[in-house]
Amino acid sequence: MLLSNDEVIKSVSNYGWTYNDKKLSKTFTFKTYMEGLDFVNKIGSLSEKKNHHADIYIGWCEVKVYISSHDMGGVTTKCINLAMDISFIND
Repeated sequence: MLLSNDEVIKSVSNYGWTYNDKKLSKTFTFKTYMEGLDFVNKIGSLSEKKNHHADIYIGWCEVKVYISSHDMGGVTTKCINLAMDISFIND
């Protein structure tokens, strides 16, 4: 089930995620390129366990993560849960 804009914003705003264009997004920065790659691998493992996958873009010491339900066309509870779990990987 898709969440309303207000529900999404209330759920993720305290964790640094933004909501725009029907998806969650957050940019993570790292001291080294390899730290970013390690982080991406952790996201990959987590996504497989949850059977919900983020779109990930890797740059120099930066990883951009976008989450939405492609099937539903927006953000669902599964998206919020994945975003929160990803936030805690990086803590």
